[in-house]
Amino acid sequence: MTDSDTTARVPGPPSDEELGRALRLIEPIRKVINPKVYDIENVPRQRALLVGNHTVMGMLDSPLMCAELWERGIVVRSLGDHAHFKVPVWREVLTACGVVDGTRAITSELMRRGEVILVYPGGGREVAKRKGEKYRLIWKERIGFARLAIEHGYTIVPFAAVGAEDAVDIMIDGDNALLAPTRLFVEKVLGSPNVMPITRGIGMTPFPRPERQYYWFGEPIPTEPFKGQQADDAVVRLVREQTKNAVEAGMEFLLGERENDPNRSVMQRLLGPERR
Repeated sequence: MTDSDTTARVPGPPSDEELGRALRLIEPIRKVINPKVYDIENVPRQRALLVGNHTVMGMLDSPLMCAELWERGIVVRSLGDHAHFKVPVWREVLTACGVVDGTRAITSELMRRGEVILVYPGGGREVAKRKGEKYRLIWKERIGFARLAIEHGYTIVPFAAVGAEDAVDIMIDGDNALLAPTRLFVEKVLGSPNVMPITRGIGMTPFPRPERQYYWFGEPIPTEPFKGQQADDAVVRLVREQTKNAVEAGMEFLLGERENDPNRSVMQRLLGPERR
């Protein structure tokens, strides 16, 4: 694929109208969840790679966190799992919200444009959590995000999200034999080995509980000191580990904040002084 082919395949950022429509659509949920945000001023308006933890089911955390950024005038381009873009209509919805297929070529093009990019190194596997993996990073040996950041001189901003994994309980996870037919279907049709767990939320229903969510954005990690060293795996792993450690520290911080939050319950949020 040539550079011109890649450029043609990468849509521009969503318009103000599209973002406004998305914000209006999720505003009722935001009023109920009323996320608490820490240090969002650490996020630049250009040339930044936001790197953090994905929570179970995926869609419980990312839209609300992106809304906090959009509302502050930061248009973030999320890197989505390839499987999303094989589903008609759904891929158009994601594209309207600034999501792109998370390939190396597309990410490089976004970096050439200087856009703010959001990536979850754990990808689909971190979304398809198993029992006992609550608030755990599952990045395996992935280092691509750090290599690209170094190559393009991008600043990495670590972030953490807590709350979504308190909203559901995993009843049957992807390793269970009961989901074997679903695994086969997903792999054949979407080309993904990751199967979403069966969860319980409110009562015995699958609807998530309205747990408050917490987002933290850490101190930026510059990659300029490593300019030209993207082929050196030792350097790339150093940047990856620095980022991973920051994200884990951010999750620990948020878990502590959650435990001490007097407005954690939905009734306190809706009736208390912090309501939107």
